[in-house]
Amino acid sequence: MKKLCSADHPVWAMAFRPFYLLCALYGAFSVLLWGFGFTGTRAISGYLWHAHEMVWGYAGGIVVAFLLTAVATWTQQPPIRGKFLMWLVGLWLAARLTAFLPWGLPTGLLGTAFFWLGAYGMWQSVWASRNTRNYIAVAAIVLLGCSHLAFHYYAWAGETETLRTGLSAGIVMVAGFIGLIGNRIIPFFTARRLNTPQVQTPMNAMLAALVLPMAATALMMTHTAVALAAWLILGAGCLGCIQSYRWFNRGILGEPMLWTLHLGYAASSLGMVVLAVSFAAPSLQSLGVHLLAVGGIGLLTISMMVRTALGHTARPLYPAPAGMGTAFWLMVAATAVRALAAVMAFVNATAYTHSIRLSASLFAASLLLYFWRYRPWLTQPRLDGKAG
Repeated sequence: MKKLCSADHPVWAMAFRPFYLLCALYGAFSVLLWGFGFTGTRAISGYLWHAHEMVWGYAGGIVVAFLLTAVATWTQQPPIRGKFLMWLVGLWLAARLTAFLPWGLPTGLLGTAFFWLGAYGMWQSVWASRNTRNYIAVAAIVLLGCSHLAFHYYAWAGETETLRTGLSAGIVMVAGFIGLIGNRIIPFFTARRLNTPQVQTPMNAMLAALVLPMAATALMMTHTAVALAAWLILGAGCLGCIQSYRWFNRGILGEPMLWTLHLGYAASSLGMVVLAVSFAAPSLQSLGVHLLAVGGIGLLTISMMVRTALGHTARPLYPAPAGMGTAFWLMVAATAVRALAAVMAFVNATAYTHSIRLSASLFAASLLLYFWRYRPWLTQPRLDGKAG
């Protein structure tokens, strides 16, 4: 334990190492809590607690970890590591622990500080390298923190309807990160693995994949022109569906490390379309949210955690490590069952409850498989002896 607390331990070499393990473990724990009856706290009750922890806790942690890892490559700057990374992990852990308290202020402040400190860490690299392309990614992390703070303000004020809109703002902002990262890596990884020409995307389309959700998030978290936000989400979702069609290549079907990225991006895009429609047809909201949250965020996070951790520990990218193919299919099954649960809610209450529990169990099993397989790798030095 003493060695783990040292800033020189391999686990503190890059952001993906502690966060991928902690987020996998906490994601499994928190989704099982919700699935099997936890009703939240006095500050954040019911499904709002579950959604808060999955969006700003699980997904938010992985987004920050991925960007802080990737920015070192994008800018050729030293990665966030050591004591700075320890502070960042400490804030994230403190926010998760205080989420179980009956007062929302501690987790609201700690969680927001986590995102803003993460944005500062990324800003150091992009500013030092004058990497203007990634200024918008820094702004997006700041906005994700703002959406978290707005959610807690509405919870404190007891504004229930506004609180739901604020929650959707956080989900849509994570979808924006999916748009940003997906447009950069999915066609590149596909072309590189299949040895085919890379499908090119106009810069305006790449920017729109993040800017549209960012604008929608700003409108929803301030509860301003929410109807316009729905159109922005619809535009981002339709754009994502078009991109999924453009990127598709039959060769990906035999490559789990590829089809998971493509399917996750498509699920996120379809989820945004359904979520946008749900502003006019509220009965579709749960379906839209969970296509995005389980099919999009769930499948893409497990896929990216598998892939990026291999590359940054100097292990072969292909084939997928033993057990990870199973983890991928468990997440796909969790998506299908959760989509079914969204329908069963209007048909049979008992079937709905069982569907929720089954989906939560499948989601958790996927993450726990990852934790079991990757824990030794992420707590040991790179195979090639290099830093990182």
